[in-house]
Amino acid sequence: MNLELVVLGLLTGALTGVFFALFEVPIPAPPELPGLMGIVGIYLGYKLVRAADRSVDVLDALGF
Repeated sequence: MNLELVVLGLLTGALTGVFFALFEVPIPAPPELPGLMGIVGIYLGYKLVRAADRSVDVLDALGF
């Protein structure tokens, strides 16, 4: 993991949040902790499946 990219991502997100707050625009993310944890859960689930080296070819499963 590249720590520099993580920090840049965090700073970009923070600056975007500042922009949304200053201009009173609703943020395009869940405004409550449970919603945020749902996003974290999606990310963790994705990483777990990738670590297990599992996948399903959707087009193949549908017969395309």
